Amino acid sequence: MKISVWFRVIRIKFLLASVIAVSLGLSLSYWQTGKLDAVSAIITMGGVMALHASVDLLNDYSDYKRGIDTITKRTKFSGGTGVLPEGLLKPLTVYYAGIIFLVLGSLAGAYFVIIHGWIIAAILGFAILSIYFYSTKIVDSGLGEIFVGIKGTMIVLGTMYIQTEQILPTNILSGIIAGTLSSFVLFITSFPDHDADKEKGRKTLVIALGKIRAANLYWVFPCVAYSLIIFGIVSGLLPVYSAMVFVTIPLAIKSGKKIKQYHDDIERFVGVMKSTVLFSRITGALFVISILIAIAKNS
Repeated sequence: MKISVWFRVIRIKFLLASVIAVSLGLSLSYWQTGKLDAVSAIITMGGVMALHASVDLLNDYSDYKRGIDTITKRTKFSGGTGVLPEGLLKPLTVYYAGIIFLVLGSLAGAYFVIIHGWIIAAILGFAILSIYFYSTKIVDSGLGEIFVGIKGTMIVLGTMYIQTEQILPTNILSGIIAGTLSSFVLFITSFPDHDADKEKGRKTLVIALGKIRAANLYWVFPCVAYSLIIFGIVSGLLPVYSAMVFVTIPLAIKSGKKIKQYHDDIERFVGVMKSTVLFSRITGALFVISILIAIAKNS
């Protein structure tokens, strides 16, 4: 079996969200304490990526079994990976792979539970339950975007607690920013899947609000992320260098201006999704870079 098929079903390019969240937690930890446990950092990154791969694999399996992926139109950013509908892998193979990654990620988390105690246990427990039930109970109840936002927040908080054994206002603020950016991607990529998801019983935010009203919600995500960064800089919780994230404003505007116009045109909506994904990833990466600059200036 070609490794490219597995990269496709794991959605390797979407793992970048978790890489950015862990990197943010690690950079903030070093900025706060001047220390970094490299071994713990590597285990954290590996564990988080395993958990992220797990949720994507289990989601692909669930969508195929429910018939969602067989009636939706696949794009580079939505509609599933297409691996199961095309018969490139067996459904149970994908399911078992998802469980294996879930176990591997859980083992990495269990290692830190032994060392750091109940706070990591609570974060790990939330991660395991939300991953396993994400594609059924969570999405069907319309809580997908909320849980993805919480997941991004927990990754940053967990990473920082492993390194510092502290939960500070900066940690919480930065976690919410990372979670908002991740939730934004899920929100925008659910537009093309609206009809298929609704037919098969899913209830995304776009389905709950309707495409037109959901389009009006687009601006909430970048405004929340930017507002929190401004608050962090003004309050001294974040370095002034974090203002560099505002260079991504044109990407947000580019998508926001077209979302109402193209929300029912899948071919043209691909451009909206691309700009939004780029906005999320570049904003997150620049946030990490701003912390690294602050570290370099202080050294």
